[in-house]
Amino acid sequence: MRIFVSVLIFSLSIFQLNAQFKSSIITRESEVPKYQLPELLISENEQKITTKEQWETIRRPELLEFFTNQVYGIMPSKKIEAKYQTLEFQTNSLKGKATRKQVNIIFSNDDKKISMSLLIYTPIGVKKSPVFLGYNFNGNHTVNNDPEILINGKQEDELGEKKIMILKRDARGSRSSRWAIDKIIESGYGLVTVNYNDIDPDKNDFSDGIHPLFYSKGQLKPESDQWGSISAWAWGMFRVMDYLEIESLVDEKKVILFGHSRLGKTALWAGANDNRFSIVISNNSGCGGAAISRRRFGEKVSDINKNFPHWFAKNFHNYNENESALPIDQHMLVALIAPRPVYVASASEDSWADPKGEFISAKEASIIYDLYNLKGINSSSFLPPVNTPIHRNVGYHLREGDHDVTEYDWNQFIEFARIYFSLYNIK
Repeated sequence: MRIFVSVLIFSLSIFQLNAQFKSSIITRESEVPKYQLPELLISENEQKITTKEQWETIRRPELLEFFTNQVYGIMPSKKIEAKYQTLEFQTNSLKGKATRKQVNIIFSNDDKKISMSLLIYTPIGVKKSPVFLGYNFNGNHTVNNDPEILINGKQEDELGEKKIMILKRDARGSRSSRWAIDKIIESGYGLVTVNYNDIDPDKNDFSDGIHPLFYSKGQLKPESDQWGSISAWAWGMFRVMDYLEIESLVDEKKVILFGHSRLGKTALWAGANDNRFSIVISNNSGCGGAAISRRRFGEKVSDINKNFPHWFAKNFHNYNENESALPIDQHMLVALIAPRPVYVASASEDSWADPKGEFISAKEASIIYDLYNLKGINSSSFLPPVNTPIHRNVGYHLREGDHDVTEYDWNQFIEFARIYFSLYNIK
């Protein structure tokens, strides 16, 4: 009887959540202007795309080029020196459940140098582990209350006077709720993470971070069509992937790229450019991520370019209050990841990220997965109820709650990966 009552209460709670969300969406949807999405399967010269070969050789390259030149910015093709330095290695971490490795990747060009510090956990007993790879916001030491995690690549006693300031601002384990490390490890997966500020500090200043290592003589900031911070962070993920290809603890064929919020935008853009990421996951990525720009719901292009002018290429600012002039929209970004699995996650109270717009992108991108005979989201589907995940080659869920990463999210991401790797016997 108690079990029945508990189930009934839970069901009623979910019903109330869905009713509240639908009411909010219906009210706010009246704000969305009429719009027409640009066609995924019609090329710039009006050629209809009907095969995966045409997609790969005609339509995909022209979409990628536009996103590159007008939205995220051109990343440098020039190679610079990268050195790998193992800082620490422990085979009995997390109460004996995991190995822990910490590695510095040092980039240098002429007299300029920066480094990014990787934190790697892999489960004991797994020879080469599949891993979730993602940036963190506040430092590796914030993802878990493990006293051996280095801070900015250093032991606490090496930080000197900065130690108290750093730990007061960002205490050990202060963001552990966003990183279900025990669950990830127990599920047979590893985690690789790095502070996104290591590769490019998140501020409107192009004199620090990775950009100056690529400037031409006298250059002080990127040109209008060159990389902003999102492309810089994506570039950083490529370089982490370079390292993971030679890391014996990691199965380089099973690297799952994950990102939340601005780093969800980054994950989609990085995944579109580098097919070494076997699965791509964006969580609450919103404007410039998975959300449809033309809907102008929640955060708009003008909002994001005003508040974060360094994230995108300067050319993207030309579309402030003028989204209809874009020959692309964000469903096309999601489609660029095909045929690899992609997962878009939304939150019911995160209206700023436009959950419905994120769902529409995932659904519309599924048209490209059809070309590969892969199951995406049905074109007739509507936004699913709260906490009702879709696990196909294009995955989606709308969970209860706000702009965050929760245990529910990680349960879905782990299950999505398990299904994909099992279904296609990825080895």
